[in-house]
Amino acid sequence: MPSSRTGRPPVQRAPRRPAAPRPARENPVLRLYTRARKAWDRPLTAYYLILGGSLLITVLGLVMVYSASQITALQMSLPGSFFFRKQFLAAVIGAVLLLVASRMPVKLHRALAYPILAGAVFLMALVQVPGIGMSVNGNQNWISLGGSFQIQPSEFGKLALVLWAADLLARKQDKKLLTQWKHMLVPLVPVAFLLLGLIMLGGDMGTAIILTAILFGLLWLAGAPTRLFVGVLSIAGLIGMILIKTSPNRMARLACIGATEPRSGGADCWQAVHGIYALASGGIFGSGLGASVEKWGQLPEAHTDFIFAVTGEELGLAGTLSVLALFAALGYAGIRVAGRTEDPFVRYAAGGVTTWITAQAVINIGAVLGLLPIAGVPLPLFSYGGSALMPTMFAIGLLIAFARDDPAARAALSMRQPRFGRKRAGGAVPARGPRRWNTMRRRAPSARSSGER
Repeated sequence: MPSSRTGRPPVQRAPRRPAAPRPARENPVLRLYTRARKAWDRPLTAYYLILGGSLLITVLGLVMVYSASQITALQMSLPGSFFFRKQFLAAVIGAVLLLVASRMPVKLHRALAYPILAGAVFLMALVQVPGIGMSVNGNQNWISLGGSFQIQPSEFGKLALVLWAADLLARKQDKKLLTQWKHMLVPLVPVAFLLLGLIMLGGDMGTAIILTAILFGLLWLAGAPTRLFVGVLSIAGLIGMILIKTSPNRMARLACIGATEPRSGGADCWQAVHGIYALASGGIFGSGLGASVEKWGQLPEAHTDFIFAVTGEELGLAGTLSVLALFAALGYAGIRVAGRTEDPFVRYAAGGVTTWITAQAVINIGAVLGLLPIAGVPLPLFSYGGSALMPTMFAIGLLIAFARDDPAARAALSMRQPRFGRKRAGGAVPARGPRRWNTMRRRAPSARSSGER
């Protein structure tokens, strides 16, 4: 055996094993998509989207109302925070209504449907009584509560129609009556037309359009056949065209679609054009919060119907896309709640609320962008107006209650435990060593299901 230089025998090395093939690296985009889809499919996703999305929209709306209304308030010899304080008070009341609605059982919501409808019809009829009803911007749809506070009953009519129609359709579905067209239309369509008639007596066609959208959404959810759906839609469209043709103001608004000059086609398109100017001057990231130029008297109703234009001017494209994303998330969550429930009342109510908020947001934003005629409807949860904010927040509370009532979501919520102050079994606290501070990385005592979050 040959020896090494040191006289020691050489070390026998083991033959090298062939290297194991490395596992194929997973595509990071695919991995991110898989994780996002798993998070999207969790039982509490809709609950978090509704709660978080509505909260963010409301808070951002309060900020923009304060920014957009300062100049208007000062021009009216009022404190700069006048409109903000009223909106903040309405938001506080709305938050209480949201909390109450989110904790109420479904049976109580159904029990309140008829009283809310009766109250809304009474108030909407009271608007037309001389000396009680008030006219604002040419529409007789307001009741004075004293001082600077008014209420618009037609905004509560939307909530009344959703709850009452959902209860009505659910009871008829339980009795298997929705297969007959007369049970699908009566008394739903006559009551909806009663509400529409009371609204149109005051001249508020924008709110009437939202109410019509809610009606069609409920009929679609109820499985109305195509012929019936098209028939009702044709009648509503014919009535709408007659109302537009017989009103010079509505014809002028229709002529302002896509206008780029204050005087377009013989119509005064000042508001529509200056809304486009505000959006165009915002750029990508905007001119800065509070730095809008159009709100200095150039853009009418900057803190109500056209607050989206001021948002685009001050927060830019990034701000407007964020608002759109929040409304899209809220709409998706509402559709998910309506699609995953087995309770017909929950399905109709969730679908009606989602149709209401989504249609109103589309009509408001479409008017600001010059794609639709100016209908005079506020941006839900965002624009100034306590009469619109409070029933909308109650409707959001309905969606939260329905999202929590889902069996999978209820199981996930029941499995959650508070991080701090956990009680031991039997209430006794065993002796332990030195205290350790709770951390976010503390391991769970037992394995949790993938759906718990």
